[in-house]
Amino acid sequence: MPDVILRDERQRRTEKLLTLVRALRTGHFRLTSGLHSDRYMQCAALFEHPVASEELCASIADMFRGGRVDVVAGPALGGVILAYEVARSLGVRNIFAERENGKMTFRRGFHVNPGERVLVVEDVVTTGGSVREVIELLRETGAEVAGVGAVVDRSGGSVDFGVPFRPLMCMEARKWEESECPLCREGIPIDKPGSRAV
Repeated sequence: MPDVILRDERQRRTEKLLTLVRALRTGHFRLTSGLHSDRYMQCAALFEHPVASEELCASIADMFRGGRVDVVAGPALGGVILAYEVARSLGVRNIFAERENGKMTFRRGFHVNPGERVLVVEDVVTTGGSVREVIELLRETGAEVAGVGAVVDRSGGSVDFGVPFRPLMCMEARKWEESECPLCREGIPIDKPGSRAV
């Protein structure tokens, strides 16, 4: 089956599951940035539902199954459960990186050996900053980065990690300043679902 057909099927199935578990919502939202949008993604809601998260994590694993992966790593917090579940599907070890004094590091006895091939995973990629920090940390240890997998790419295809990047779904949400928001002009009630106060 051609790659484009598989990609389209993955996109549709991912969007359907994320909508079903209310990780992906449509409406009128005030984002943490203060901008307004017609779509909102809270990928953490996916991991409330083990059956749905198992399916999507197995799909990420499938995209990398043909190559050698020794370890799956994710940045805390969004990549912790995701890394575990993708690693479980691949039958390999899993670790996560977390911030200590503002810098990504491996703690809790986690380590990577020189030459190990590591798949980095993240729930939602917007700018790719956390993933880049994990890649840099891995390269400092002498590990090889096998690629980057994600549930959702919100970068509009603009992120380049220098390794294969394979998201299950690409999502473009329209965003507006409050003064330019057509949803406000239509009088559609606003929802403020973010985890931080705006």
